[in-house]
Amino acid sequence: MKIKKVAVIGAGTMGAGIAGQAANAGCEVLLLDLPSKGADVNALAQKGLDRISNPANPGILSPEVAKRITVGNTHDDFAKLAEYDWVAEAILERLDLKKDLYKKLDEVCRDDAIISSNTSTIPIKFLVEDMPLAFRKRFAITHFFNPVRFMPLLELVAGEDTDAAVMDVLHAFCDAELGKGVIRCADTPGFLGNRVGCYAIQAALHTANDMGLSPQEADAIFGRPMGIPKTGVFGLYDLIGIDLMSDVASSLVSILPKGDAFHDVGTKLPLMERMIADGQRGRKTGAGFYRLNDGAKEVIDLNTGEYAPVETLSIPIALQAEKDGVIHVLKDRSKYGDYAWAVMSNVLSYAASLVPEVGDDGLGIDDAMKMGYNWIKGPFELIDEIGVDYLIHRLESEQRSVPAYLRQAQGSSFYNGLKIRQFGGGWSPIIRPDGAMRFNDRRKELTPQAENEDASWYNLDDVAIVEFHSKANALGAGSMQILADAIAAVPVQNLRGLIVHNDAQHFSCGVNLNAVRAFFEAEDWGGLDKFLDHFQQTVHGMAVADFPVVVAPVGLSLGGGFEVVLHAKEVICHANSNMGLVESGVGVIPAGGGCKETLYRWIAKKDGDVEAAAWEAFYALGFGKTASSPILARELAMLRDNDRFVNNRDRLVAESLAAIESGAGQMPLRRDPTAMVGKPVFEQMVAWAEDMAAKGKLFPHDVYVSTRIAEILTGGDIAPGTVWTEQDLYDAERRAFLMLAKTPETQARIRTLLDDGKAVRN
Repeated sequence: MKIKKVAVIGAGTMGAGIAGQAANAGCEVLLLDLPSKGADVNALAQKGLDRISNPANPGILSPEVAKRITVGNTHDDFAKLAEYDWVAEAILERLDLKKDLYKKLDEVCRDDAIISSNTSTIPIKFLVEDMPLAFRKRFAITHFFNPVRFMPLLELVAGEDTDAAVMDVLHAFCDAELGKGVIRCADTPGFLGNRVGCYAIQAALHTANDMGLSPQEADAIFGRPMGIPKTGVFGLYDLIGIDLMSDVASSLVSILPKGDAFHDVGTKLPLMERMIADGQRGRKTGAGFYRLNDGAKEVIDLNTGEYAPVETLSIPIALQAEKDGVIHVLKDRSKYGDYAWAVMSNVLSYAASLVPEVGDDGLGIDDAMKMGYNWIKGPFELIDEIGVDYLIHRLESEQRSVPAYLRQAQGSSFYNGLKIRQFGGGWSPIIRPDGAMRFNDRRKELTPQAENEDASWYNLDDVAIVEFHSKANALGAGSMQILADAIAAVPVQNLRGLIVHNDAQHFSCGVNLNAVRAFFEAEDWGGLDKFLDHFQQTVHGMAVADFPVVVAPVGLSLGGGFEVVLHAKEVICHANSNMGLVESGVGVIPAGGGCKETLYRWIAKKDGDVEAAAWEAFYALGFGKTASSPILARELAMLRDNDRFVNNRDRLVAESLAAIESGAGQMPLRRDPTAMVGKPVFEQMVAWAEDMAAKGKLFPHDVYVSTRIAEILTGGDIAPGTVWTEQDLYDAERRAFLMLAKTPETQARIRTLLDDGKAVRN
C-alpha cells in the first residue's frame, strides 16, 4: 500500500503541523476539527491552516503547498474520511474522547486505511482495548515532535495486534516522504524522547533550585557546555510554556510506576504555581523565568519572584567544556561543576536504567535525544566521551547505584565503530533504513585527511567530504584552508569528486565575525583583503572544478556559508534549509562571491535583462532576504534548476554520493563577461536608498551600505555597457567590504553583536 491521501483530525499545534508536513510531501490532505458556531463552520481547522501558513514560522514549504490542504469539520465532512489512506488522530489527550472517535472511524474508514494517534502519554493497549481485532491490526501510535516540520523525530509504536505490514508502510512513508527519523518504540510510558528528555529538564530545574543557582547560571551550564541547545532549562520552559511543560511532567508522573526516578523531579517548583496563576507562562505571555522590560532582558529570582536585569556571566569552565568536552565541567569543583555533575550523572544513570525496559540497547535513546531534543550527542555517546569507568567510579564513590547496562560496559564503551552494545552482552550493527546514511555514523570509521579547529575533510568511498565544525560552523581562514586542500587533493588522489556537508544542526551561519573584528581592530587591511581573496578563490575553485562538486546543506546557510552553497556545481539540500545573504544587517556586504552570484543568477532568471537583474539583486542584498525553504530559494534565484532537495536529512549523503557518481546534475559556474548597466542605474539606486532614509525606513549608514552594493551591481560611475569580468566583480566586492569595515558604524555593529553574544557570523 502507498500513502497518497492523508487526513488529520484535530487542527491544534500538532495536528496542523502533521497536515502541513504531509502536504510538504506532496499528499492530498484533509484537516478536520470540531464545527464552529458563526459564519465559518470550519474556523478551527482554518485557524490551524493559517498557523502553519504564517511566513514568520512556516509549517509548509511554500504558499503553493497550502493548496493541497482542505479544511473541514467533523460534523459535515466526516464521511470524506472513507477516501483517505491514513487517518492521523491528534485531538485532546483524553482517553474517552479518543475511544469515541475510533468507534466512528471504524464505521467510516476503508478496511485497509491506517489509523494512528499522536498521543505522547496514553499506552496503545488502552487506546484500542474496546476496538475489534481488525481495527487493532491497522492501528499504531505516530508520535511527532513540535514543530512537526522542523523536528526530525517520529516515535512509532505498535500494539500487540498491529500488523507488521502496517508498521512497515508507516515507517517507510514517514522516513522517505515525511523526512522523519523513525524510531520504533516499545509501548512504555513516555516512549523514549519524553521519558528521558523531560527527566533531564526536570532534573536540571530542581537541582538548580536546590543548589541556589539562578536561572541564568543554570542555563549557562545546562546548555552548550553539555551539547544541549543554548536555551538551557529555564529558557526552554519559557519557550515551550511553563504551564504546558508542567502538564507534560505531571502526565508522566501519573503513568510512570512508583519506583521510577522521575517522581523525584516531576513536580513544579514552588514559585511556578504562582507564576502560572499570575499569567507568567513564558514567551507566549511575555514573561516567564525571563522577560523583556522596555527592551531590556530580565530574569526572575527563584526565591522572591522578583525580576532583575540579566547580567553578563563569565564562566570560563563553561566555555572550556563547550570547546573541549563536557568532562571539563564535570571535573570542576566550583558550584558550576557540582551542578553539572549532579544533573548529568542523574540523567545518564536514568537513561542507562531504562535498558532493557525500553529496548535492548541505547541507540534509540541516543537518537531520540538528538532528533527530538536537539542534543549534539545522546546519553550513551556522552558516557563514552566522559568514560564509562569514570562515571561508574564517581557513582560508586558517592555510594549511588550503578544501572546494570552501565555496569556491563565497564572497562569498555557503548559504541564500537558502527556497532552498539546490547544488554546482556554482545554487539549489534547500527542499521539505518535503505538510502539513509548519517555522516556522523560513517565518520567513526574514517581518519581525517586534513583537519584543524574549524574543519576537516575525509575520504568517503573515494569522494572527498568536507565538514565544518567551528562554533555555529562560522567560516574562518581554517575553514577555507581545509576546503582548498580537499579541492586540490581530488585530482591528485584520483578521487571521484567533492561533497561539502555536515551533520550539525546548521550548515554554516556565515563568516567568523570575530576574525573580521580582529582585522579591523588591528587595522590590518591587507590581511583582511588577503582573507577575502582566499575565500573567493577557494569557492571559485569549486565552481570551475573539473570534477563533480555537491554541497549538501542543512538548517541555516547564511552569509559566507551561503556563498559556499552558491559556488556548488550542484546543491542537494534538506527541505528545511534556510538560506540567504544577510550581511547588510551587520553593515557589510557579501564579499565571497555572493554579490556576483546573485547578479548572475538574476540575469539568467530575467532572460539576460541586466538592468532588471541588477535591481532584483539590489533589493535582495540590501534587505538581506532569506528563503525559508528550497522552493522559495528557487523563486529568489538562490537555487538553480539543477539544484534539488530531499525531505529526510539522513538521505543527503547517500543522494550526494549518487550525484557524484552520476554527474548528470552538475552545472558548472563559468561566468561570461557582462555588460554592466553603469552610472545611470547606479545613481537611481542611490537615490532610492536616500529616499528610503528620508522616509525613516533606512539609517544613514544603511544608505552607505546600499551605495556600496549598488556600486558592485552596476559598476558605479562607469559608462553603460562597460564589460566586467567575473574577477572584476570579485574585486569590487572586496573593495566595498574594506570600505565598510573601516567605518565606525560597521565596526560598532559588529562589536555589539559579538559582545552581546548574539553572533559569530555575518
